[in-house]
Amino acid sequence: MANTPQSKKRARQNERRTAVNKARRSRIRTFLRKVEEAIASGDKEVATAALRAAQPELMRGVTKGVFHKNTASRKISRLSARVKALG
Repeated sequence: MANTPQSKKRARQNERRTAVNKARRSRIRTFLRKVEEAIASGDKEVATAALRAAQPELMRGVTKGVFHKNTASRKISRLSARVKALG
């Protein structure tokens, strides 16, 4: 358990940051799920629109430190390839 005032403060800050990051990660996953559902339904226009909405959210997650840059790029790349493959 935290003993010094500094370590107590760091523990409080970590709790707050964890909550913020959890909410942000959940929001990003929701956007990704919408793209997945649009791909599963086979509607290319809806999937393209969902992907266009998800891309800035993912990259915002990168700038906020929730995801690594390469992870976000990989997800975007794979999703866009799947959307493109829709007839």
